[in-house]
Amino acid sequence: MGSQTKKVLLAPLKHPARPFRVSSHDRSSRRGLMAGSLGELLSKTLDALMITSRLVTLVLEEDGTVVDTEEFFQTLGDNTHFMALEKGQKWTPGGNCVPARQPPRRSGIARVTLDLYKLNPRDVVGCLNVKATMYEMYSVSYDIRCTGLKALLRSLLRVLSHAAQVTGQFLVYAGTYMLQVLADTEEQVVAGSRCRQGVTSG
Repeated sequence: MGSQTKKVLLAPLKHPARPFRVSSHDRSSRRGLMAGSLGELLSKTLDALMITSRLVTLVLEEDGTVVDTEEFFQTLGDNTHFMALEKGQKWTPGGNCVPARQPPRRSGIARVTLDLYKLNPRDVVGCLNVKATMYEMYSVSYDIRCTGLKALLRSLLRVLSHAAQVTGQFLVYAGTYMLQVLADTEEQVVAGSRCRQGVTSG
């Protein structure tokens, strides 16, 4: 009675069968298998892939991690993809494997870049480069150059001088017109008063 109880208590727990996927080293042959332990999966892999060699290593298909202990095998989830490697064969990444450091994909219609620089350290204002990129294919750039403070002041003075000339001419024409209007008004007033004086005397 005691020996029977000991055998029952010390009997290893049997894990339920779970679905897994296995493939050959070149991924030319793929099979789906049900197994509850690593040994059972190895045995069924040899039969499913028709591997005659008994020295087979199971690795994870995604990154080549070797699976050689039952404890690690039990931590893996259902439908884990394994690769069976015979002696001399090595794991290689698949064609649909996405590199870990893939540059981020940029999307957008246009991107505008402003670059402020100086041709001479003595320049106060500097120059401005405007660059526009459309659909990440076509780019247009334009330089706005201000070579120095003197050139900027000269341009500003020219504009102010021209504006002053136009304003002066406008004031002269407006003053002349106002004088003519006032003169015409005075002549009309004088003529009206003369007419009134003539009528009164008559």
